[in-house]
Amino acid sequence: MERLVQELAWRDFFQNVWKEKGDDIFSDLKQPQENVESTGIPTAVLKGETGIQILDEAVKTLYETGYLHNHLRMYLASVCCNIAHCHWSEPAKWLYSNLLDGDLASNHLSWQWVAGSFSKKKYFANQDNLNKYFGGTQKNTFLDVEYDDFETLKTPDLLKETQHFNGRTSLDFIQNDKILNEKTLVFNYYNLDFAWHENETFQRILLLEPTFFEEFPVSEKCLDFALALSKNIPDLKIFVGEFSALNEIISTDNICYKEHPTNSHYAGTRENRTSLSNLEGNFPSFFNYWKKIKKELQNEFETK
Repeated sequence: MERLVQELAWRDFFQNVWKEKGDDIFSDLKQPQENVESTGIPTAVLKGETGIQILDEAVKTLYETGYLHNHLRMYLASVCCNIAHCHWSEPAKWLYSNLLDGDLASNHLSWQWVAGSFSKKKYFANQDNLNKYFGGTQKNTFLDVEYDDFETLKTPDLLKETQHFNGRTSLDFIQNDKILNEKTLVFNYYNLDFAWHENETFQRILLLEPTFFEEFPVSEKCLDFALALSKNIPDLKIFVGEFSALNEIISTDNICYKEHPTNSHYAGTRENRTSLSNLEGNFPSFFNYWKKIKKELQNEFETK
């Protein structure tokens, strides 16, 4: 159970960093990534043709399902950033755009952690590590080296060709519903909580802002997944447009929304998101954060 809670705490920690640092999480946060040779994404990774069977199968699984084991995410990030020497930003956008559980803070800061721009050192995993945790037997790959050799490893020829991320999210097929100027809960891609003010009388609107998806595109599979989840919200209406356009229809005093870094431009009654802890502030590391939150959760559990 503690392991599960710790995994959830990682997500809360990343959210807290995003809240504290804002858009700074989209650039090198603690120090510049070292030895960057490209700002693109290895074509071999995008096509699942790295020659590393476990990774190539992982990319195929990602495209087919929208899911990927956390270790595989780290392996792919390590290959892109520390073996192919690509800057983390574009590969991070690519992975985020394909993850059904994609979260900008968790995703981008994890890539930075692997790349060494949000950690004290880069993360590497060799072929033995992949084989151990994913039941492989492959040998003689560019990852089949000792850990001491990674820092001096030259970019494999197979990874030198790169492409820039060109994701796009189309909202053209979605029809707007009739919106009324009345008490309204505004949902979005990051808030699909069907239990929010459950059984209370509100107009419920899913706001899909084109500018948000232009900046942070997601795949058709991810958008369809979000729309499917939104069907759990009773009598939900959809509005494709900017918040400012919605605010022209619904007065500010009728709008209620949940706080999130992606909607700092909203106006109305702002409510807090649900999280494991009420801890706020800048924590130097996850384990510093975990130490405090673990104590808080233990005290809360003991009082029940």
